[in-house]
Amino acid sequence: MTAFRLAPGVAQAFPDTLVALVTADGLRGREPWPAATAALDDLERRVADGTWTPADEADPRIEAWHAAYRAFGTNPRRLRPSVDALGRRLAKKGVLPRITPAVDAYNAVSVAHGLPAGAFDLDRVSGGVAIRHAEGTEAFTPLGEPDTVEAPRPGEIVYADEAGVLTRHWNHRDAHRTRVTEDSARAVFILETVRGGQDGAEVKSAVADLRELLAPHCDRTGVHRLDAGNPEAVV
Repeated sequence: MTAFRLAPGVAQAFPDTLVALVTADGLRGREPWPAATAALDDLERRVADGTWTPADEADPRIEAWHAAYRAFGTNPRRLRPSVDALGRRLAKKGVLPRITPAVDAYNAVSVAHGLPAGAFDLDRVSGGVAIRHAEGTEAFTPLGEPDTVEAPRPGEIVYADEAGVLTRHWNHRDAHRTRVTEDSARAVFILETVRGGQDGAEVKSAVADLRELLAPHCDRTGVHRLDAGNPEAVV
């Protein structure tokens, strides 16, 4: 069991934060995930034929994240929220990355709903996880760079466990240690917004879509939520 906590300082600074935690146990990442592949293909087809475009920084969902980044001292046009970076990549290149089936699934849901998404391998998380302001003394090893160690800037919002930082700039980049791979058996998938009042229905719909993609390839899924009124959950 892993405890997740929205720290009081973050809840105070961003009182409309809403984080959905979707758990998956018994993941089978080495089998084909045709629905996840089809979801990515569909987004690319709709962009190519001009019937849909990803949310960009003019969209209120992305604009709110830009404002949040600026509030904790990060330039969102230099270090973009994950959903913004993915949407820009799709709009510019017409394709989304294929990484692993589980990652592809949450990327498809993220871009489709205009919400940042990520995931942690729960077997690689150490102790509880807090969404909090960084102290500046923590260690972070970026995804894909196992020999690199960074220290977040003091005041930057991060996900962190007892061993170090799991994301930088809230949702800009994930850590290498807790990445979800094809061999991950237990994972938590994260969908989030800083405007829960407006985006609550969008988050609910995104959770349903993600669970639908995960369900055929795991033993069970579950959902928990964090917000200012419910700042802790055990998954």
